Parts: sequence; C-alpha cells; structure tokens
Amino acid sequence: MSIKLEEVTYTYSPGTVYEIHALDHVNLEIGQGDFVGVIGHTGSGKSTMIQHLNGLVKPTSGRVLYNDEDIWADGYDLRSLRFHVGLVFQYPEHQLFETDVLKDVCFGPKNEGLDAEACKARAIEALEHVGFPKELYDKSPFELSGGQKRRVAIAGVLAMNPDVLVLDEPTAGLDPQGRDEILDQIAYLHKTRGISIVLVSHSMEDIAKYVDRLVVMNAGKKAYDAAPKEVFAHYKELETMGLAAPQMTYIMHTLKEHGMDVDVTATTVEEAKASILQALGR
Repeated sequence: MSIKLEEVTYTYSPGTVYEIHALDHVNLEIGQGDFVGVIGHTGSGKSTMIQHLNGLVKPTSGRVLYNDEDIWADGYDLRSLRFHVGLVFQYPEHQLFETDVLKDVCFGPKNEGLDAEACKARAIEALEHVGFPKELYDKSPFELSGGQKRRVAIAGVLAMNPDVLVLDEPTAGLDPQGRDEILDQIAYLHKTRGISIVLVSHSMEDIAKYVDRLVVMNAGKKAYDAAPKEVFAHYKELETMGLAAPQMTYIMHTLKEHGMDVDVTATTVEEAKASILQALGR
C-alpha cells in the first residue's frame, strides 16, 4: 500500500483577488505501516494536504496516486478509495448522529454493503480497538464524555477496515488525560493492526513521543520530512516558521551549553532522564 503526492499544487479561488496557493508542488509518500506526523503553523497547508489523501480535494495540478493509480483518472472509484483511506476530522464527534453508539459505528460498514451481522461484528471489533466500554454500546452518543465521543468517531472510521488512518488534530479540546488515552489507543492500533497512520498535531511533545517520521509544512511547501530527532535539530529554523521543538529539546541544549555532556537529541522525559543520569555518572 502506498499513497503518493506528486508535485501537488492547490489554489483556492484561482484567477481572483482572493487567490491563495495552499499547496505549492508538494511531493509526499506514505508507505505501508508508516506512522507519520504532520505539523505546521495555521495556514501552512497541512489540513489541505491531508484532504488530498482520500480525494476530498482535487489538486489544481499534480497527481495523487494510491497503489500507483491516479485517483483522479477517468473511471477511478473514489468511493472505494475512501474505505481504504479513512479521514477523521478535527472534532469528529460533531458527525455522530445515530440513536446509539453501535448503530453509529455500523454506518460505514453498512455503506460498504455488508449485512447486519457483519456490520455489527466490524463495529464491535473497532470499538474494542479504541478501548470503548461494552456497557455503553447502547447509549446515545450525545450522552458520552468528550473523550468517549472521540473514540466512537474514530471507531466509525476503523470499522471500514482502512489501510490508512488520517487524523486531523484528534485530541483537540480534550483534557490531558483524554489526550493521552486517545493517542495511546492510536499507537496501539498502529502496532496491532499494522495500518498506516497520519497524525496532524500542533503538540510537539505528542509528535516526539509517537511518530516515526515528521513532515513539517510551511507556506504550502514541505519544509522537512525526516525522523523527529532530525527535524528537531533544526529547532531555530522551526521557530522562524512559528513552531517550536519539544520543551526537552530546549532543556537539553541549555544543559549542554552549561557544560553537561547530555544528548541534545533527547525529546521525551524518559530519554532526557536517562541522558542526564548518565552524564552525572549515576
């Protein structure tokens, strides 16, 4: 499985005074089992870019390929693509509408043409994978907490058995505990299902902890595409884009500047702790 953007440009309101180049000749490839983070300042093009991944937006120029097939070629089945590439929008709980949780999660498989029994089996499996409690399956989605609604919304996409799960700020508006629980479940899904994950987030700490690869968008262009440690080594350049590296990056660089032999590439608390203890000879 692979998704490729080849020289993708997207322009809002072309030919008018409101013309904006949201994407400018972007090249990107998402492979099988990748866990990719996407960051960028507001207006950087990151949300526009991910909407190209399952054909919600058509590029002004360039190509989008799924398994080497141009998704905008004549006769291509875009509806089928959206079962393979699932997109979870920011605040996805606003899209919940059924009378109970199980029916809501069954909606996607039902649209795929599965029978009632198969839909229910898919829904239950998806709800289990996001850690949703069984005793709440018959509850109205509107009676749930924010974190529970978010899990139901993600389960609704998972029930379609996508090869790729694209999440746009999946923890927006949640408290710290809810945020950690959702991200831990996403990491668990990546590990157990082997699906590709594309995670858009504004939190550098979250990105540093979970993803294997980081794409930085700036003014419609791809500024960096590398392992998080490699990207955060350019923390001064990130600052010019209105971004910041994880707090640990700054702490470790400050310790280094004061003569402590620490690993400046440490980005998580655990990595920083191990490096500091080693520098202290403990």
